Amino acid sequence: MLHFSRRTADIQPFHVMELLRRARELESQGRDIIHMEVGEPDFPTPQPMLEAATRFIAGGDVHYTSGLGLPALREAIAGFYRDRFGANVAPERVIVTAGASGALMLALAATTDPGDEWLLPDPGYPSNRHLVRSFEGIARGLPVDAASRYQPTPAQIASAWSKRTRGLMVATPSNPTGTLLSGDEIEALHGQTHAHNGLLLVDEIYQGLTYGVEASTALSRPALNAADDVFVVNSFSKYFGMTGWRLGWLVVPPEYVRTIEKLAQHFYIAPSTPAQHAALAAFAPATLEILEARRHEFADRRDTLLPALRDVGFRVAAEPQGAFYIYADLSALADDAETLARRLIEEAGVAATPGIDFGDHLPRRHLRIAYTTRKERLLEAAERIARVLR
Repeated sequence: MLHFSRRTADIQPFHVMELLRRARELESQGRDIIHMEVGEPDFPTPQPMLEAATRFIAGGDVHYTSGLGLPALREAIAGFYRDRFGANVAPERVIVTAGASGALMLALAATTDPGDEWLLPDPGYPSNRHLVRSFEGIARGLPVDAASRYQPTPAQIASAWSKRTRGLMVATPSNPTGTLLSGDEIEALHGQTHAHNGLLLVDEIYQGLTYGVEASTALSRPALNAADDVFVVNSFSKYFGMTGWRLGWLVVPPEYVRTIEKLAQHFYIAPSTPAQHAALAAFAPATLEILEARRHEFADRRDTLLPALRDVGFRVAAEPQGAFYIYADLSALADDAETLARRLIEEAGVAATPGIDFGDHLPRRHLRIAYTTRKERLLEAAERIARVLR
Protein backbone atom coordinates (compact mmCIF):
# COMPACT_ATOMS: atom_id res chain seq x y z
CA MET A 1 0.00 0.00 0.00
CA LEU A 2 1.15 3.54 -0.79
CA HIS A 3 1.84 5.84 2.11
CA PHE A 4 2.66 9.51 1.68
CA SER A 5 3.76 11.79 4.49
CA ARG A 6 1.21 14.38 5.59
CA ARG A 7 3.54 17.19 4.64
CA THR A 8 3.45 16.25 0.95
CA ALA A 9 -0.26 17.09 0.80
CA ASP A 10 0.66 20.70 1.61
CA ILE A 11 3.38 20.95 -1.05
CA GLN A 12 1.87 22.54 -4.14
CA PRO A 13 3.30 21.96 -7.60
CA PHE A 14 5.74 24.49 -9.00
CA HIS A 15 3.40 25.83 -11.68
CA VAL A 16 6.16 27.46 -13.69
CA MET A 17 7.82 24.08 -14.22
CA GLU A 18 4.55 22.56 -15.37
CA LEU A 19 4.14 25.50 -17.74
CA LEU A 20 7.65 24.84 -19.04
CA ARG A 21 6.74 21.20 -19.63
CA ARG A 22 3.77 22.27 -21.77
CA ALA A 23 6.00 24.72 -23.66
CA ARG A 24 8.43 21.89 -24.45
CA GLU A 25 5.55 19.72 -25.67
CA LEU A 26 4.43 22.45 -28.06
CA GLU A 27 7.98 22.98 -29.28
CA SER A 28 8.29 19.27 -30.02
CA GLN A 29 5.24 19.72 -32.27
CA GLY A 30 7.00 22.48 -34.19
CA ARG A 31 5.51 25.51 -32.39
CA ASP A 32 7.65 28.58 -31.79
CA ILE A 33 7.50 29.43 -28.07
CA ILE A 34 8.89 32.63 -26.55
CA HIS A 35 10.07 31.65 -23.07
CA MET A 36 9.35 34.28 -20.44
CA GLU A 37 8.39 31.89 -17.64
CA VAL A 38 11.50 30.36 -16.08
CA GLY A 39 13.99 32.38 -14.04
CA GLU A 40 17.00 31.27 -16.04
CA PRO A 41 19.36 33.61 -17.92
CA ASP A 42 19.67 32.73 -21.60
CA PHE A 43 23.41 33.43 -21.60
CA PRO A 44 25.83 30.49 -21.46
CA THR A 45 28.21 29.95 -18.57
CA PRO A 46 31.13 32.37 -19.10
CA GLN A 47 34.06 30.84 -20.96
CA PRO A 48 36.66 31.33 -18.18
CA MET A 49 34.51 29.22 -15.87
CA LEU A 50 34.01 26.51 -18.48
CA GLU A 51 37.75 26.39 -19.06
CA ALA A 52 38.46 26.11 -15.32
CA ALA A 53 36.06 23.18 -15.00
CA THR A 54 37.44 21.50 -18.12
CA ARG A 55 41.01 21.69 -16.84
CA PHE A 56 39.97 20.22 -13.53
CA ILE A 57 37.94 17.36 -15.02
CA ALA A 58 40.73 16.53 -17.47
CA GLY A 59 42.98 15.80 -14.51
CA GLY A 60 40.62 13.02 -13.47
CA ASP A 61 40.90 13.73 -9.75
CA VAL A 62 37.17 14.30 -9.22
CA HIS A 63 36.36 13.40 -5.62
CA TYR A 64 34.31 14.71 -2.73
CA THR A 65 35.25 17.99 -1.13
CA SER A 66 34.48 18.96 2.44
CA GLY A 67 30.77 19.29 3.18
CA LEU A 68 31.44 23.00 3.66
CA GLY A 69 33.01 23.32 0.21
CA LEU A 70 36.48 23.91 -1.19
CA PRO A 71 38.53 26.12 1.17
CA ALA A 72 39.82 28.06 -1.83
CA LEU A 73 36.27 28.83 -2.99
CA ARG A 74 35.14 29.87 0.48
CA GLU A 75 38.10 32.25 0.58
CA ALA A 76 37.28 33.55 -2.90
CA ILE A 77 33.68 34.29 -1.88
CA ALA A 78 34.92 36.10 1.23
CA GLY A 79 37.28 38.07 -1.00
CA PHE A 80 34.37 39.00 -3.28
CA TYR A 81 32.48 40.45 -0.32
CA ARG A 82 35.55 42.41 0.69
CA ASP A 83 36.51 43.73 -2.77
CA ARG A 84 33.04 44.39 -4.17
CA PHE A 85 31.12 45.51 -1.07
CA GLY A 86 33.69 46.37 1.59
CA ALA A 87 32.27 43.65 3.85
CA ASN A 88 34.65 41.74 6.10
CA VAL A 89 33.26 38.18 6.01
CA ALA A 90 35.44 35.44 7.45
CA PRO A 91 35.83 32.49 5.02
CA GLU A 92 34.93 30.17 7.89
CA ARG A 93 31.39 31.58 7.86
CA VAL A 94 30.87 30.78 4.16
CA ILE A 95 29.25 27.42 3.39
CA VAL A 96 29.23 26.36 -0.26
CA THR A 97 25.98 24.55 -1.03
CA ALA A 98 24.16 22.48 -3.65
CA GLY A 99 22.45 25.52 -5.13
CA ALA A 100 20.73 28.29 -3.22
CA SER A 101 17.94 25.80 -2.57
CA GLY A 102 20.45 23.73 -0.63
CA ALA A 103 21.42 26.82 1.33
CA LEU A 104 17.79 27.53 2.23
CA MET A 105 17.29 23.91 3.28
CA LEU A 106 20.33 24.02 5.55
CA ALA A 107 19.34 27.31 7.17
CA LEU A 108 15.80 26.11 7.86
CA ALA A 109 16.84 22.65 9.02
CA ALA A 110 19.28 24.20 11.49
CA THR A 111 16.79 26.65 12.99
CA THR A 112 13.22 25.35 12.63
CA ASP A 113 11.36 23.11 15.07
CA PRO A 114 7.89 21.67 14.43
CA GLY A 115 5.28 24.42 14.70
CA ASP A 116 7.74 27.31 14.33
CA GLU A 117 6.48 30.13 12.14
CA TRP A 118 8.42 32.00 9.49
CA LEU A 119 7.11 35.30 8.14
CA LEU A 120 7.46 35.72 4.37
CA PRO A 121 6.36 38.42 1.94
CA ASP A 122 3.39 37.46 -0.25
CA PRO A 123 3.98 37.45 -3.22
CA GLY A 124 7.35 35.75 -2.87
CA TYR A 125 9.45 32.87 -4.12
CA PRO A 126 7.23 29.77 -3.81
CA SER A 127 9.84 27.25 -2.65
CA ASN A 128 10.46 29.24 0.53
CA ARG A 129 7.09 28.45 2.05
CA HIS A 130 7.25 24.81 0.95
CA LEU A 131 10.72 24.34 2.43
CA VAL A 132 9.45 25.76 5.73
CA ARG A 133 6.65 23.19 5.62
CA SER A 134 9.10 20.40 4.77
CA PHE A 135 10.82 20.98 8.10
CA GLU A 136 7.47 20.99 9.92
CA GLY A 137 7.36 24.76 10.22
CA ILE A 138 4.52 27.11 9.33
CA ALA A 139 4.91 29.76 6.63
CA ARG A 140 2.86 32.91 7.25
CA GLY A 141 2.50 35.21 4.28
CA LEU A 142 2.60 38.98 4.78
CA PRO A 143 0.50 40.66 2.06
CA VAL A 144 2.66 43.22 0.26
CA ASP A 145 1.90 45.41 -2.72
CA ALA A 146 3.27 48.22 -4.84
CA ALA A 147 2.77 50.75 -2.02
CA SER A 148 5.74 49.20 -0.16
CA ARG A 149 7.44 48.03 -3.38
CA TYR A 150 6.31 44.51 -2.52
CA GLN A 151 8.56 44.43 0.55
CA PRO A 152 7.46 43.94 4.17
CA THR A 153 7.65 46.82 6.63
CA PRO A 154 8.78 46.90 10.27
CA ALA A 155 5.19 47.70 11.30
CA GLN A 156 3.97 44.53 9.57
CA ILE A 157 6.59 42.46 11.34
CA ALA A 158 5.68 43.91 14.74
CA SER A 159 1.99 43.26 14.12
CA ALA A 160 2.41 39.72 12.77
CA TRP A 161 4.97 38.43 15.28
CA SER A 162 3.68 35.76 17.62
CA LYS A 163 5.08 33.51 20.34
CA ARG A 164 5.64 30.83 17.71
CA THR A 165 7.48 33.05 15.20
CA ARG A 166 11.03 31.93 14.52
CA GLY A 167 12.06 34.52 11.97
CA LEU A 168 11.58 36.59 8.84
CA MET A 169 12.69 35.80 5.29
CA VAL A 170 13.17 38.63 2.79
CA ALA A 171 14.69 38.88 -0.69
CA THR A 172 16.56 41.71 -2.38
CA PRO A 173 16.29 41.80 -5.34
CA SER A 174 13.05 39.90 -5.00
CA ASN A 175 11.37 37.23 -7.04
CA PRO A 176 8.79 37.80 -8.58
CA THR A 177 8.81 41.60 -8.38
CA GLY A 178 12.46 42.62 -8.86
CA THR A 179 12.25 45.22 -6.09
CA LEU A 180 15.02 46.02 -3.60
CA LEU A 181 15.50 46.69 0.10
CA SER A 182 17.94 49.42 1.06
CA GLY A 183 20.51 48.86 3.76
CA ASP A 184 18.53 51.10 6.11
CA GLU A 185 15.36 49.08 5.46
CA ILE A 186 17.08 45.77 6.15
CA GLU A 187 18.50 47.17 9.39
CA ALA A 188 15.02 48.33 10.41
CA LEU A 189 13.59 44.88 9.73
CA HIS A 190 16.43 43.32 11.70
CA GLY A 191 15.60 45.68 14.55
CA GLN A 192 12.19 44.02 14.76
CA THR A 193 13.40 40.42 14.48
CA HIS A 194 16.19 41.03 16.99
CA ALA A 195 13.82 42.66 19.47
CA HIS A 196 11.73 39.50 19.39
CA ASN A 197 14.75 37.17 19.69
CA GLY A 198 14.07 35.96 16.16
CA LEU A 199 16.14 35.34 13.06
CA LEU A 200 16.51 37.26 9.79
CA LEU A 201 17.23 35.37 6.57
CA VAL A 202 18.17 37.57 3.61
CA ASP A 203 17.92 36.07 0.12
CA GLU A 204 20.47 37.80 -2.13
CA ILE A 205 20.28 35.27 -4.96
CA TYR A 206 19.91 38.00 -7.60
CA GLN A 207 22.69 40.15 -6.15
CA GLY A 208 24.62 41.80 -8.96
CA LEU A 209 21.62 42.06 -11.26
CA THR A 210 20.57 45.61 -10.42
CA TYR A 211 19.77 48.50 -12.74
CA GLY A 212 20.29 52.17 -11.97
CA VAL A 213 21.47 51.29 -8.47
CA GLU A 214 24.63 49.63 -7.22
CA ALA A 215 24.50 46.02 -6.08
CA SER A 216 24.71 45.63 -2.31
CA THR A 217 24.66 43.13 0.51
CA ALA A 218 23.23 43.16 3.99
CA LEU A 219 26.69 42.07 5.17
CA SER A 220 28.19 45.47 4.33
CA ARG A 221 26.27 46.82 7.32
CA PRO A 222 28.51 46.23 10.37
CA ALA A 223 25.56 45.65 12.68
CA LEU A 224 24.17 42.93 10.41
CA ASN A 225 27.55 41.41 9.59
CA ALA A 226 28.38 40.96 13.27
CA ALA A 227 24.90 39.78 14.29
CA ASP A 228 24.41 36.23 15.55
CA ASP A 229 20.87 36.06 14.14
CA VAL A 230 21.35 36.92 10.43
CA PHE A 231 21.72 34.41 7.59
CA VAL A 232 22.47 35.39 3.99
CA VAL A 233 21.75 33.13 1.00
CA ASN A 234 23.38 33.58 -2.41
CA SER A 235 23.82 31.68 -5.65
CA PHE A 236 26.07 31.19 -8.64
CA SER A 237 22.97 30.68 -10.82
CA LYS A 238 21.68 34.13 -11.71
CA TYR A 239 24.39 36.81 -11.96
CA PHE A 240 27.13 34.25 -12.60
CA GLY A 241 25.08 32.25 -15.13
CA MET A 242 25.58 28.78 -13.60
CA THR A 243 21.99 27.54 -13.25
CA GLY A 244 22.61 23.94 -14.31
CA TRP A 245 25.75 23.61 -12.19
CA ARG A 246 23.65 23.80 -9.00
CA LEU A 247 25.94 25.80 -6.75
CA GLY A 248 25.20 28.42 -4.11
CA TRP A 249 26.41 29.56 -0.73
CA LEU A 250 25.21 30.49 2.74
CA VAL A 251 26.82 32.94 5.16
CA VAL A 252 26.04 32.06 8.77
CA PRO A 253 26.96 33.31 12.25
CA PRO A 254 30.08 31.43 13.47
CA GLU A 255 28.08 29.54 16.10
CA TYR A 256 26.06 27.76 13.39
CA VAL A 257 28.91 26.50 11.20
CA ARG A 258 29.37 23.08 12.82
CA THR A 259 25.62 22.36 12.87
CA ILE A 260 25.30 23.38 9.22
CA GLU A 261 28.27 21.18 8.31
CA LYS A 262 26.68 18.11 9.90
CA LEU A 263 23.45 18.70 8.01
CA ALA A 264 25.24 19.24 4.70
CA GLN A 265 27.18 16.00 5.12
CA HIS A 266 23.92 14.07 5.40
CA PHE A 267 21.82 16.04 2.91
CA TYR A 268 24.20 15.87 -0.07
CA ILE A 269 27.70 14.85 1.21
CA ALA A 270 29.35 17.81 -0.55
CA PRO A 271 28.61 20.31 -3.33
CA SER A 272 29.53 19.33 -6.90
CA THR A 273 33.31 19.31 -7.17
CA PRO A 274 33.50 20.29 -10.89
CA ALA A 275 31.02 23.11 -10.25
CA GLN A 276 33.17 24.43 -7.42
CA HIS A 277 36.26 24.47 -9.62
CA ALA A 278 34.31 26.33 -12.30
CA ALA A 279 33.20 28.83 -9.67
CA LEU A 280 36.81 29.52 -8.68
CA ALA A 281 37.02 31.48 -11.95
CA ALA A 282 33.81 33.42 -11.25
CA PHE A 283 35.55 36.35 -9.58
CA ALA A 284 38.38 36.74 -12.10
CA PRO A 285 38.46 40.15 -13.85
CA ALA A 286 37.83 38.57 -17.27
CA THR A 287 34.72 36.82 -15.95
CA LEU A 288 33.37 39.88 -14.16
CA GLU A 289 33.78 41.91 -17.35
CA ILE A 290 31.54 39.42 -19.18
CA LEU A 291 29.00 39.43 -16.36
CA GLU A 292 28.79 43.21 -16.21
CA ALA A 293 28.18 43.37 -19.97
CA ARG A 294 25.31 40.93 -19.47
CA ARG A 295 23.91 43.04 -16.65
CA HIS A 296 23.77 46.03 -19.01
CA GLU A 297 21.98 43.85 -21.56
CA PHE A 298 19.39 42.88 -18.94
CA ALA A 299 18.87 46.59 -18.18
CA ASP A 300 18.23 47.24 -21.88
CA ARG A 301 15.77 44.35 -21.97
CA ARG A 302 13.88 45.71 -18.98
CA ASP A 303 13.72 49.15 -20.58
CA THR A 304 12.42 47.56 -23.78
CA LEU A 305 9.78 45.31 -22.23
CA LEU A 306 8.30 47.69 -19.64
CA PRO A 307 6.84 50.23 -22.11
CA ALA A 308 5.79 47.44 -24.48
CA LEU A 309 3.73 45.76 -21.75
CA ARG A 310 2.22 49.07 -20.69
CA ASP A 311 1.22 49.75 -24.29
CA VAL A 312 -0.65 46.42 -24.26
CA GLY A 313 -2.51 47.47 -21.11
CA PHE A 314 -0.59 45.87 -18.24
CA ARG A 315 0.00 47.99 -15.14
CA VAL A 316 3.39 47.97 -13.39
CA ALA A 317 3.16 50.22 -10.35
CA ALA A 318 6.49 49.22 -8.78
CA GLU A 319 9.16 49.09 -11.44
CA PRO A 320 11.81 46.39 -10.98
CA GLN A 321 15.30 47.56 -10.10
CA GLY A 322 16.83 44.09 -10.04
CA ALA A 323 16.55 40.42 -11.05
CA PHE A 324 14.93 39.93 -14.49
CA TYR A 325 11.19 39.92 -13.85
CA ILE A 326 8.25 42.25 -14.29
CA TYR A 327 5.28 41.56 -12.01
CA ALA A 328 2.49 42.86 -14.22
CA ASP A 329 -1.06 43.64 -13.14
CA LEU A 330 -3.46 42.31 -15.79
CA SER A 331 -6.74 43.32 -14.14
CA ALA A 332 -7.52 45.81 -16.92
CA LEU A 333 -7.14 43.06 -19.52
CA ALA A 334 -8.45 39.79 -18.09
CA ASP A 335 -10.14 38.27 -15.06
CA ASP A 336 -7.72 35.48 -14.18
CA ALA A 337 -3.96 35.14 -14.59
CA GLU A 338 -3.94 31.36 -14.79
CA THR A 339 -6.53 31.33 -17.55
CA LEU A 340 -4.67 34.05 -19.42
CA ALA A 341 -1.34 32.22 -19.06
CA ARG A 342 -2.90 29.11 -20.62
CA ARG A 343 -4.36 31.17 -23.48
CA LEU A 344 -1.04 32.87 -24.13
CA ILE A 345 0.95 29.67 -24.39
CA GLU A 346 -1.65 27.89 -26.52
CA GLU A 347 -2.74 30.75 -28.77
CA ALA A 348 0.27 33.08 -28.82
CA GLY A 349 3.19 30.79 -28.11
CA VAL A 350 4.21 33.02 -25.17
CA ALA A 351 5.03 31.39 -21.82
CA ALA A 352 4.61 33.57 -18.70
CA THR A 353 4.02 32.57 -15.09
CA PRO A 354 0.67 33.22 -13.35
CA GLY A 355 0.77 34.84 -9.93
CA ILE A 356 -0.69 31.73 -8.27
CA ASP A 357 2.88 30.39 -7.99
CA PHE A 358 3.91 33.22 -5.67
CA GLY A 359 1.35 33.24 -2.90
CA ASP A 360 -2.21 34.12 -1.97
CA HIS A 361 -2.24 37.92 -2.19
CA LEU A 362 -4.05 38.89 -5.42
CA PRO A 363 -2.32 36.15 -7.45
CA ARG A 364 -4.99 36.07 -10.15
CA ARG A 365 -4.33 39.70 -11.01
CA HIS A 366 -0.69 39.23 -11.91
CA LEU A 367 1.68 37.57 -14.33
CA ARG A 368 5.42 37.29 -13.76
CA ILE A 369 7.10 37.99 -17.08
CA ALA A 370 10.83 37.30 -17.36
CA TYR A 371 13.04 39.30 -19.70
CA THR A 372 15.52 36.48 -20.17
CA THR A 373 15.47 36.49 -23.96
CA ARG A 374 16.61 38.85 -26.72
CA LYS A 375 15.01 42.29 -27.09
CA GLU A 376 13.50 41.51 -30.49
CA ARG A 377 11.83 38.44 -29.02
CA LEU A 378 10.49 40.49 -26.12
CA LEU A 379 8.88 42.92 -28.53
CA GLU A 380 7.48 40.05 -30.58
CA ALA A 381 6.01 38.54 -27.41
CA ALA A 382 4.26 41.82 -26.58
CA GLU A 383 2.79 41.92 -30.09
CA ARG A 384 1.57 38.32 -29.83
CA ILE A 385 -0.05 39.05 -26.45
CA ALA A 386 -1.78 42.13 -27.87
CA ARG A 387 -3.19 40.08 -30.76
CA VAL A 388 -4.66 37.48 -28.36
CA LEU A 389 -6.21 40.16 -26.15
CA ARG A 390 -7.73 41.93 -29.13
